[in-house]
Amino acid sequence: MSSALVRSVWDALNARLQLTKAGKAAWPVFTANWHLGFTAFGGPSVHFQIFRKRFVDDKHWIDDQIVRLPTQLNNPPPRTHDSLPPQPEQYQELFAICQATPGPGSTKMLFSINALHSGWLAGLLAFLIWSLPGALGMYGLSLGVARIDELLPGPVYALLTGLNAATVGIIALAAVQLAEKAVTDRLTRGVVLVGGCAGMLYSALWYFPVLMVGAGLATLGWDFRVLQRSWEVVRTSLWRRASTGPEAEERAREVDVELQTVSGNEQPASQATEGSSSNILERDDEPRVVPAHIQLDLSSWQTSLILLTLALALLVALLGLRSQLPHPPRALSIFANLYLAGTIIFGGGPVVIPLLRTYIVAEGWVSSRDFLIGLAVIQAFPGPNFNFAVYLGSLAALGTPLPSAVGPLLAFVGIFAPGILISAGLMGVWSRLRAQRWLKSFLRGVNALAVGLVFTAVYRLWQLGYIDAQHSVGQPLGSDPCWVVVTATSFVTGRWFGLNAAAAILLGGVMGLVWYGIVTG
Repeated sequence: MSSALVRSVWDALNARLQLTKAGKAAWPVFTANWHLGFTAFGGPSVHFQIFRKRFVDDKHWIDDQIVRLPTQLNNPPPRTHDSLPPQPEQYQELFAICQATPGPGSTKMLFSINALHSGWLAGLLAFLIWSLPGALGMYGLSLGVARIDELLPGPVYALLTGLNAATVGIIALAAVQLAEKAVTDRLTRGVVLVGGCAGMLYSALWYFPVLMVGAGLATLGWDFRVLQRSWEVVRTSLWRRASTGPEAEERAREVDVELQTVSGNEQPASQATEGSSSNILERDDEPRVVPAHIQLDLSSWQTSLILLTLALALLVALLGLRSQLPHPPRALSIFANLYLAGTIIFGGGPVVIPLLRTYIVAEGWVSSRDFLIGLAVIQAFPGPNFNFAVYLGSLAALGTPLPSAVGPLLAFVGIFAPGILISAGLMGVWSRLRAQRWLKSFLRGVNALAVGLVFTAVYRLWQLGYIDAQHSVGQPLGSDPCWVVVTATSFVTGRWFGLNAAAAILLGGVMGLVWYGIVTG
């Protein structure tokens, strides 16, 4: 009896001690991140700059003591003022992981920095601190939008159309900037073109994943000269069958030499087309951009494999279950669609727009008007643009037996979970994968295709951006020259005058109200 009592008291004290340790570890994370969800405006490109200044330049959270054993994850060693200065390469390594994996890039970056500093729980805490303010704001907006009348006052339509027109300009600017980074040779330029055209011509639940995989395989085959080798083999075979005599034998020997040269060439084909692509894929014996001694392995490869398998298994299970049910419940459909979107989005916020429109609006769950209202507002919100899914999930659950909070919760988990799981899994094996030329080649095609989908978003939003009392579902912005002017203004001011996205969109709303005053006055 006394032994059991002593054991229970000891367990209680130990649990209290662990709670205290966890609280002490969580407090620095909270103080370093609490304001970011309220103050980080401007989208992912600005977010990355904010994180670098705060956690690399000011906090020195990323330094040479980045390697940790798994047992140190939840009990990190104390930081001292004698810590080595941060290495820019370490930040670039994290940036590479976040850009090479699907999901919201800036959100994954913040999660990774905090996880490296204080463990996985700290990373999750930072993620919640970062994303919840915007998510709650978009949830509140959805409740308000659900209660507004079908017909709105004229000034409101003008305001919303101005916001939409400016948003199209901002997304067009994002498409151009992303294309400048993604296009490294003629092949990727063609992939961007194919992605943009294919996204305009057709849309389905399975369509975008197939396009992305196909683009990755195309660049993989091109960079490793699979097509060139196959053609040389076929050409040699046909020549030998069709020709005889000494001249034919001499020509066959020449072709064999060409084939051996192609097979032994280590340089990707894309490097021979344009000088700008000379550093796309580093050879294994070339110096790496990131020094080999920098490690980001937070866990064993077994843990990484479990996380990556879990992310894939959830996707397969959700899509399989939905396809087998004749009338799947709305909750399952919302979660499955947004989980799929979160799994295949490369490129961040701009890429999510065409996918969410396909997976939510095309399903008939949310009207085009409500979609455009939320799209205009999310551009002026701080935090991740993926919180747009919370707004859509809330509206999609209306008219169903689901409680009002279930829809946005499912959307929040569905859109963010894949990227977090995949990034966390890759951080355990990234030091082994980063030198693999095949992975870089595959992701090169996927990223280029994703950029093409951003151009698709520009077209689709342009076609629906102008809303009024007669066209609540939207009509092309080109129906009135004023909205073309607003779109061009947001693009030009963002491109060449440094105006951030939130200010450009607000300017578009003001221009819409001015237009309404002139027309009706």
